[in-house]
Amino acid sequence: MLDAEQVASLGFPQAIAALRAALVAGLDPETEPARVSFRLGGGEILVMPSGTRDLAGVKLVGVAPRNPARGLPRIHGMYVLFDAPSLVPRAILDGAALTALRTPAVSALGVDLVAPPGASRLVVFGTGPQALGHVRALCAVRPVETVRVVGRDPARTANFVDRLGRDGLRASVADAGAVAEADLVACCTTAREPLFPGHLLGPEAVVVAVGSHEPDAREVDFETVRRCGTLVESRAVALREAGDIVQAIAADPSIADRLTTFADLVRDAVPARPRLIKTVGMGWEDLVVAAAVVDAVA
Repeated sequence: MLDAEQVASLGFPQAIAALRAALVAGLDPETEPARVSFRLGGGEILVMPSGTRDLAGVKLVGVAPRNPARGLPRIHGMYVLFDAPSLVPRAILDGAALTALRTPAVSALGVDLVAPPGASRLVVFGTGPQALGHVRALCAVRPVETVRVVGRDPARTANFVDRLGRDGLRASVADAGAVAEADLVACCTTAREPLFPGHLLGPEAVVVAVGSHEPDAREVDFETVRRCGTLVESRAVALREAGDIVQAIAADPSIADRLTTFADLVRDAVPARPRLIKTVGMGWEDLVVAAAVVDAVA
């Protein structure tokens, strides 16, 4: 049984390395079992399975949108890691902590694949655990010097900026217009409509959007998708779940043919370097990071 502290102790550099190594070794996200969602209770329960020849695992996550008003985290869950041949359980991990580790790690891997080496100006939308995790993960792959924070609640935004300051970062409160001067933009929200107009982005800015896995929700607009080109975890999953992509394709079907995957870039199979990284979260990512956690604490 591994608690949240033990899961987090792996750290972003090791999680990023584990994800990269799995793709280099040939893991194919296109063959992954689909996520299953059930509307139950105060939200939804997600079931996310994955497996390889050696390991299998499943994450159960409860997402309750009204929990913050109750003083509770929005996400709770657990992850069970099995030995694949025997299906004997090897470990149970805190699922919320695993999500908080692997989601920013996936984003940081994408940024490391496509962002200019000197990218140092970050704008982050959101003030929750994923926003904090993304700041820290992106600092692990790029020399981030300034962080400008865009949040809905002024008090929470100010507290978030103070927290980043205690981490030694030059952080300040901003509005959506800050993306015009950003090298990196991290969208870590529950928004269902675009957070900023895509025409503001600089010619080399890299955008990460992680907030939704529903086809009718998006954090970036059509202009961002059109201008930047898109890096996704899996073409099939992006076309099914990524609202940012699904809605852009409705306006321009040719976008579906211009998606690049993490596996493409890790294996250097294509020359293109897209500047929008759209992820929805996949079971293979949880499996890879969970296995790395278990190996690290063994």
